[in-house]
Amino acid sequence: MDQYVTKLFECWNCSKQRIGLVILNQPIDEQFFHVLWSKAKIRACADGGANHLYRLTEGHRESFLPDYINGDFDSILPEVKTFYTEKNCKMMETSDQDLTDFTKCLAVMVEEIKAQKLQIDTIVTLGGLGGRFDQIMATVETLFHAQKMTDLPVVVIQDRSLAVLLKEGRQHHLNVNTGLEGKWCSLVPVGSPCLTTTSGLKWNLDNQVLTFGQLVSTSNTYEDHDPKEGRKPVRITTDRPLLWSMGIKPQ
Repeated sequence: MDQYVTKLFECWNCSKQRIGLVILNQPIDEQFFHVLWSKAKIRACADGGANHLYRLTEGHRESFLPDYINGDFDSILPEVKTFYTEKNCKMMETSDQDLTDFTKCLAVMVEEIKAQKLQIDTIVTLGGLGGRFDQIMATVETLFHAQKMTDLPVVVIQDRSLAVLLKEGRQHHLNVNTGLEGKWCSLVPVGSPCLTTTSGLKWNLDNQVLTFGQLVSTSNTYEDHDPKEGRKPVRITTDRPLLWSMGIKPQ
């Protein structure tokens, strides 16, 4: 089985990390925003995400112009759309109602990365884990679309949570020794049962099936470790896509 280092926190604690940044229509954490914006090689807003970028960067908006804004434009405010249009940001209207603005924005980013031959390590999304429950589930559903679009990891961050959908058929190595990790973590089998084995957690799984109605691994945490030696990586294998989420600390 292939071993795969899933990059979580490298997107802001590694100076060489190159990311694509997607901003969704939810409040932006200012600390995360500035670090991630500075590392991004391509930046985009999904429809109303432009409203949050516009408000956050008041007074210095011209220094924070996205490469493109796309969606069905039912959420972006008229003055925000006018501002970014006048600043020559690409406005890409996509009216398909069968896909969310996040999914459509991500699809465009993947194509832009290919067209521009950009070297990208991770696509990071700000927003998507707060507010309405159905919209959170829509974010998770987009992560399934993402696995069909690209081999790049797509990491979603909001407030004090981080989520990534782990691909099947790999042994994932998660570096959880950066100091940015919160106390909790979880493995949730969204979509189908997942035959799962882990190490590095307080409550590990040994070739066990995670499935709703039987067993899910929520409110887990990391195994005890000697602070002088640091925490060992979490290792996860799964036969189906498996949602990893974890708490993160403010910087």
